[in-house]
This record gives sequence, structure tokens and C-alpha cells, in this order.
Amino acid sequence: MLINYNENGLLVAGLDEAGRGCFAGPVFAAAVILPAGYENGMLDDSKKLSEKKRVLLRKEIEEHAMAWAVGAVSNQEIDELNILNASILAMHRAINGLSTKPGLLLVDGNRFLPYGKILHRCMVKGDAIYYCIAAASILAKTCRDDHMRALHREYPLYGWDVNKGYPTRQHRDAISRHGISPYHRKSFNMNEQLRIDL
Repeated sequence: MLINYNENGLLVAGLDEAGRGCFAGPVFAAAVILPAGYENGMLDDSKKLSEKKRVLLRKEIEEHAMAWAVGAVSNQEIDELNILNASILAMHRAINGLSTKPGLLLVDGNRFLPYGKILHRCMVKGDAIYYCIAAASILAKTCRDDHMRALHREYPLYGWDVNKGYPTRQHRDAISRHGISPYHRKSFNMNEQLRIDL
């Protein structure tokens, strides 16, 4: 069961990312500030939910959050920065988009770089503990999935409408047959991954 995070009355924004482990596409992150005392029995870590439930919850979050925003970092930027720094940058971009300034950032995972003078706390598996991080995980995941479906229409060979850029067997086989697209992350050693996994 998820809980709300409270600290000295600070306005808390939950942060999470989606797409770190993908071969293709951007990494997305979301920041969500929920009203005090917010509860929803359906809300959970996005990885534990069906796509249908994620879509329903996205509408719920967008309608009821005090503020929310999504940020993205392209595959080219990932290649320049590395995936950890790109994920943090995506979170910073999401914070930039918030209409309300939080007093505390609650970040899923164990790595983050300070955003201005706003306090932050890192929470490993925070998306399975706190409402605001779970909400951020759902927005990041659903927005990224929408983006990958759009890219699939441009490059249908890789099955991004299904695998969303993750290294499934279908995706790896397509890379072996057709090479990479402009949306693949060149800094990810896909050839080595292919050799190991196939």
C-alpha cells in the first residue's frame, strides 16, 4: 500500500524516469506534486500495472495533481552525457516545467544532482512506496510509450509499438538484420549485447 510523504509541511514533488534500459529513443522523466492526503487504491509502481490501468491513472493524475510536468532527453544527448546523467537531466527538465515550485524533491533511485536550492531525498524503490513517485513513474512511462509508438510509424522495422525500444529478442533480431536507426543509442554497445544474448 502506497503512502504520502510529508516533511515539515514542505510541498513535495515525486520524480521518476522511464527508458533507461532501452536501445532506442529518449529517456523520459516526470515530476508530480499531489494534493495533501491524496489516495488512490489503483495507483502503484508503473511496472506493476497493465497498460490499460496506466492510461486510466495518467488521466487521473493529470486531472488531480497540483502540478505535473514531463521532461525528455534525446538519444543523441544520452550518447553525449551517458544514461545516468541524461536521466537526471530529464528529471531537471520535468522540474523546470512545474507550474508550482516544490520545497522537496522525492527521487526514485539512489542518484541525483541538486536542482538549485531545492532539497531532495533519494528513495530506492520509491515508486512502490510513495504516491507522488508512483504517479511520476506512470506519467513518465505512458508519455514515453506514446513517443515510441510515434517513432514506430517512422521506423516500423524494430517493433517499437510493442517493445518501446527495450532490447527484446524481436528488437535485437531487427538490429541484426537492418542495422540501427537514427533513434538508436550509439553509446550502448548493442553489438556486444547481441553477441552475448543471442
